Amino acid sequence: MKFIIDNWYLILIAVASGVMLLLPIVRGAGAGSLSAAAAVHLINREKAVVLDVSEPDEFAAGHVNGAKNLPLGELEQKLPTMVKNKNLPLVLVCAKGARASRAEGIAKKLGYEKAQALAGGLKAWRAAGLPVEKA
Repeated sequence: MKFIIDNWYLILIAVASGVMLLLPIVRGAGAGSLSAAAAVHLINREKAVVLDVSEPDEFAAGHVNGAKNLPLGELEQKLPTMVKNKNLPLVLVCAKGARASRAEGIAKKLGYEKAQALAGGLKAWRAAGLPVEKA
């Protein structure tokens, strides 16, 4: 008990560190909220546009069938010309999901309210056994 009283600040730091480590996992780490199955549903039923925000060399190595490549750095400038209908759902994909999550924020800022990032990115797509094409 004396140890706890004498070192309360160390215990507080340890607890705070644990919370900060677990918070991204609980919140989804910003890697998207759309599952591969839900993405397939959007693509097949609601004519969703699939945008891969990976770099061109990553896109050429493998991407979701029918996806268009629009690197994250060019998204804000080129998205309005590439997808004119802001009411269509957008499925944003990258290798692991982090860039797609950032792209989701940019797309929503531009008025694409139905934009969603694929959780886990292309890695999750492949893990679900879904088709991938190479350029």
